[in-house]
Amino acid sequence: MNYANQAMYLQPSSTMWTRFRRAAYTLFAAATLLATTTPAQAQLKIDITGVGANQIAFSAAPFQGNQGLPEDIKKVIEDDLVRSGFFRSINTTSNVELNESTLIDPSAWKSIGVDALIVGSVKKLPDGRLDLRFNLHDTAQQKSLGKFSYVIAASALRLHAHKIADFVYEKMLGEKGVFATRLAYVEKSPGRYRLIIADADGANPQVALASKEPIISPAWSPDGTQLAYVSFETRKPVVFVHTLATGRRKALANFRGSNSAPAWSANGQQIAVVLTKDGGSQIFSMSADGSGLNRLTNTGGINTEPVYSHDGRSIYFTSDRGGGPQIYRMGTNGGDASRVTFEGGYNISPRISPDDKTLTYVTRRDGQFRIAALDLGGGTEMLLTNTGRDESPSFAPNGRYILYATKSGGKGTLAVVSKDGRIKYTLSSSGADISEPTWGPFIND
Repeated sequence: MNYANQAMYLQPSSTMWTRFRRAAYTLFAAATLLATTTPAQAQLKIDITGVGANQIAFSAAPFQGNQGLPEDIKKVIEDDLVRSGFFRSINTTSNVELNESTLIDPSAWKSIGVDALIVGSVKKLPDGRLDLRFNLHDTAQQKSLGKFSYVIAASALRLHAHKIADFVYEKMLGEKGVFATRLAYVEKSPGRYRLIIADADGANPQVALASKEPIISPAWSPDGTQLAYVSFETRKPVVFVHTLATGRRKALANFRGSNSAPAWSANGQQIAVVLTKDGGSQIFSMSADGSGLNRLTNTGGINTEPVYSHDGRSIYFTSDRGGGPQIYRMGTNGGDASRVTFEGGYNISPRISPDDKTLTYVTRRDGQFRIAALDLGGGTEMLLTNTGRDESPSFAPNGRYILYATKSGGKGTLAVVSKDGRIKYTLSSSGADISEPTWGPFIND
């Protein structure tokens, strides 16, 4: 939810929705679409401001044969691992000829402080594809943790560099890395809105949709092939589902009144939406093809921002049924709802971790909008940010990090914080106003 919508919650409950709809219809009109994704010019820049308490020292050698290729494999891997907060780079291999077959003396590398050594090569094949190879050495265990070869298209070189970083992350830390995943966000410039798909490091941005009118609330399908979002191109909010590979899209919810806040179920078979067709703001579910509409809430006021739990049993959502916006939980078929958040008088935009144990949301404390995380088992809340204008939290698919939007220099930018608050970094662009981020799922090989 953006600040305009947040501000609506500050109004008395009897006028919230009226004000929101009046503002929406004043602001929005017709769209210009791109049928397929096209490159975006702005690259996000990374600024790391916090790191983990214990870091693994690694060294990555230049990949033999990398000269002249569009991506520096070593740099992509180094940047990924350092950005995670759990690794620090030791640059000892800049003038050393190493590849995946080189015999390594682990004790010698350990003696200079290297815990993990990454070596490899890339070779252009006659058909234009690339033969990419790498080897990960654990100097403490004095053994190789993996030696692999990929035959890939040249255009997939950066993606596979991310995959190598994911392999290192998982082997050294015991959990899946998210470097090869993608982000979606909305970029705003004067008279223009663009739905962007980018790598997890903000590189390789592609335009999925361009419009003269606002685009809000993008939500990834569980398999990462589609995005649901809200577009105002027909002078009212309509929910679309967009297939990224083809650019084809379908109006999923286009009922009388407002259609908003799409959310996919974990199995991809259901989508929850917020509709005002019957009066008020109510949560409905439907099949992913738009059939089988089922009303889930039946209270006055605003019920919005649904999100499915990953076990398929619950929906978390924002409601002002208690007087102010708080987060509630109900079954996926509706029914009685129980309140989840109790700290503070304003909590919105719930998102649940992949293991269903942690809830993140936007909370207002002392006039500032901050990202919070709630341990659903123990009930302990942690405030993760202090920048004061934070919104739209979204968990990484491994549950370790939370992506969110904030403000810097009067412009929207993206930031990431670990769920324990220790690791922080920002992804900023050169002048674009960025909002509505969402972190995509793991990519299936």
